[in-house]
Amino acid sequence: MPSLPETTQQQFHRRWDHLHDRHVRALAWLLDAPDLLDAEAERWHGKIASLDCDREAVGAWLKLLDRDPAALHAFLLLPGTTRLGRYAEKLMAWYFGWCGTLVAHGLQVQAGRNDTVGEFDFLLREGDCLVHYEFATKFYLFEVLEQDDGDPAGSFLGPNLADTLDAKMQKILHRQLALAQHPAAQKYLSQPVTRAQALIKGWLFYHDGIGTSPVAPGVAAGHCRGFWCSVADFGQIEAEGFLVLPRLAWLAPARAAPADMLDRAGMTAHLAAHFASDPMPVLVALMVLQDGVARETARGFVVPNDWRQRAHEWNQRTVLRIGSV
Repeated sequence: MPSLPETTQQQFHRRWDHLHDRHVRALAWLLDAPDLLDAEAERWHGKIASLDCDREAVGAWLKLLDRDPAALHAFLLLPGTTRLGRYAEKLMAWYFGWCGTLVAHGLQVQAGRNDTVGEFDFLLREGDCLVHYEFATKFYLFEVLEQDDGDPAGSFLGPNLADTLDAKMQKILHRQLALAQHPAAQKYLSQPVTRAQALIKGWLFYHDGIGTSPVAPGVAAGHCRGFWCSVADFGQIEAEGFLVLPRLAWLAPARAAPADMLDRAGMTAHLAAHFASDPMPVLVALMVLQDGVARETARGFVVPNDWRQRAHEWNQRTVLRIGSV
């Protein structure tokens, strides 16, 4: 009988469990996790980048960094960092700096004193060439919508119902990656940008389970998967213990002390208290105890009981707004 493929969590723990600093572990995930999108898919027009890391060299570097992460912590401006996107960008800037390829990070382009045209996430040196990378870490829940025009990318919704995978990628591909062509950008560039691509990492979450949903067109076959469920259905989720993942812990599979875990009663109480005042879905890791350490085996968003209804209402309003333009 063939063995089941490794989950994202199993693969990460096998490769990186010797790392203990949570920021170094997050960086390891960014460098080694499967891409979210398929770089070969026609719909992305060749504009999706994929990291080509020397795993042996990177592994040795991360091991040393894990022993003495103070400089990394200072670079991340902890504890002031609160935005996951900026946090992930800073981690990647640290890596590109170590590689010796970083020309600029977070470089704002202004056409005037109060007119910001855009921002280069990363300008990198590749040989004699200058390349532009837009970088994003995205987390979307899949819910089939009525007006997705047969395109599943429009049915991947942000947890807070603020955007979709399709809308995000359209903005990146058609606006952000064109920044180097803007007249105002020229004074910021030492030479023409020869390639502009998007580097996208993240997790996609499915209501019908982690391994049963087909891969949507344009999504990488091996992408990181999780589940989502309502508060009412949470009681059906089986685990030794649970861990609430704060936003800056959304990247790498969790590793924690046993005392940090919640039992089912504790997790249920936490969810009730949270949703009493905040409709934002909660990312929960399912944990198992092994050798005195709690490790993540799966993860999922727990959403309010009316989240699915609100998702469809939000979609209807979006369709009407676009149709009236």
